Amino acid sequence: MEENLEKEIEVGKFACVNCGGDLKYKPGTHSLSCEHCGTENEIPQIEDDFEELDFHQYLNDQSNAAETITERFVKCTSCGATSSLEPHVTSSNCPYCSTALVIEESQEEAIIKPKSLLPFALDKETAKNRFKKWVSKLWFAPGDLKKASLNFDHFKGVYIPYWTYDTDTYTKYTGQRGVHYYVTETYTAVEDGKSVTKTRQVRKTRWYPAYGDVSKFFDDVLVTANQSLPRKYIYKLEPWDLQNLVPFEKSYLSGFITEKYQIDLEAGFDVAKDIMDPEIRSLIRMDIGGDEQRIISMNTNYDDITFKHLLLPVYVSAYRYKDKLYQFLVNGRTGEVQGQRPYSWIKITVAVLLGLGIIALIVFLAQNS
Repeated sequence: MEENLEKEIEVGKFACVNCGGDLKYKPGTHSLSCEHCGTENEIPQIEDDFEELDFHQYLNDQSNAAETITERFVKCTSCGATSSLEPHVTSSNCPYCSTALVIEESQEEAIIKPKSLLPFALDKETAKNRFKKWVSKLWFAPGDLKKASLNFDHFKGVYIPYWTYDTDTYTKYTGQRGVHYYVTETYTAVEDGKSVTKTRQVRKTRWYPAYGDVSKFFDDVLVTANQSLPRKYIYKLEPWDLQNLVPFEKSYLSGFITEKYQIDLEAGFDVAKDIMDPEIRSLIRMDIGGDEQRIISMNTNYDDITFKHLLLPVYVSAYRYKDKLYQFLVNGRTGEVQGQRPYSWIKITVAVLLGLGIIALIVFLAQNS
């Protein structure tokens, strides 16, 4: 009988070696800091080669293909995000939409163990200052927005789940190559009240059939497994310093929220295909050549697909303004800020009226000078 290779790791709280108090990960270090005595407890550093897992093997044999970790998760009834809870938490809000979570409905779940993660490099205060600076530069923002940015309860550090994929691609295509040429065209124009005949060069395109194939190896195509944050903004947090990934160690999660992936491995690869598509099309256009290109059909094979599951650090702030949700993100490594923003129509109206008043004053002074 084949041995079951699945291993399960519990994620819980950590105790200080000095006083037994609760430990939290200290961003920017390899230490856990005691909330009571201040002692720093070093996180053991593990050597790991971040081995990629075979995509199809995992899909065909999910029960034996990967390690899992078990955490206590609760699902938000509003946005659907499933977030971890720290031990002994009796009340909490969703980090993505600030909705109160029903703690009684939390349950332990096993998920694929991440192979690696990027620990938080910025502490909460530094990230909040980056966020407040970003907010202060927003034109026509409601005054309440700046107050919200100071709200400690609405600013949380979350480890966002990601997939990365490696694959060899081979694409056969058919298309057309356009070659420009110019013809002389005669036309009539009116100059000084007289009709004159002129010529001009007009560009035209001659199209030729084209077909062929292109190959490309894609390494570490990064796909967020989150559906609760606007994809437009979460991808703008890039680039990530993936060269500084560390082997997964549950100590780095202490004091932060971990989100369960909402996009599974197979669906994530469909997203990866969309990410790879523009580059494949660019290679096809280069292969077609000419002055213009048309792609009529393309058929891509994805071979030797491997994947990793990893966690990346993001500070999240959710803000409701006039019953509409706005989300703001801060890259926990670089401090890059992205997000949605409301507008104050009162400020915009005042600005427009002020502008019209200035224009009227200038016209009045010009007429009376």
